[in-house]
Amino acid sequence: MPTQLQHNNTNNSAKTFPIKLLCDGVKSPSNIGALFRVCDALGVSEIVFYKADINIKSSRLQKTARSTQKKVVYTISTAIISEINNFKKEGFQIIALEITDKSISVENISVSKEQKTVLIIGNEQNGISEEILNLADQVISIPMFGENSSMNVVQATSIALYTIINKLYLY
Repeated sequence: MPTQLQHNNTNNSAKTFPIKLLCDGVKSPSNIGALFRVCDALGVSEIVFYKADINIKSSRLQKTARSTQKKVVYTISTAIISEINNFKKEGFQIIALEITDKSISVENISVSKEQKTVLIIGNEQNGISEEILNLADQVISIPMFGENSSMNVVQATSIALYTIINKLYLY
């Protein structure tokens, strides 16, 4: 019978991939904390927050982050358009996670190991702003099989990041 492992007896190997997560207006402390935790778990090199008033000492953020906010590199951007253009000049592929009429399904994403990756996610209510969305090389979405057209930003980010990492680095 398998024995459930605890945090202190797992043997995860720490890896960091050349992937950045860009958050356009994500505001909820619990979502921000959970994004830190997901990015730590999946080896994201950096989180870039834009239009977010982050209180890193928020008890809700800290509770959901489980100390990963101390491990994952993050920055707060005030000029995201120029930052995205700089990422492009540095050879990053820019992928937006958004439901649009041009979105491709996440499992059909086209990614290259030769390029670093920026995954853009949007605000909990309004998604990614049109100005930022227009800078994406690809727009992906997650197929939905229920009546709802979307899911929580952290859940969707987890699926998209894992799919990208799986395609690029795991197999």
